[in-house]
Amino acid sequence: MGILNVTPDSFSDGGHHASVGPAVSHGLQLAESGAGIIDIGGESTRPGAQPVSLDEELSRTIPVIEQLVQRVSVPI
Repeated sequence: MGILNVTPDSFSDGGHHASVGPAVSHGLQLAESGAGIIDIGGESTRPGAQPVSLDEELSRTIPVIEQLVQRVSVPI
């Protein structure tokens, strides 16, 4: 399983994949490295993180999902 956090306040990657381009690149790398599934998260789970609205979570994740489903064969 590959984890792809598309949040600016991610504790695991420091927000490096918060924009579409870097997120898609990382997703491709996860698939090429053998991930059997890619889990894309749009809300940080770090302690003390502020909740985000559903619309914000969707605006973070949908563009990445739309690009990755066209380019990888693993479930997203």
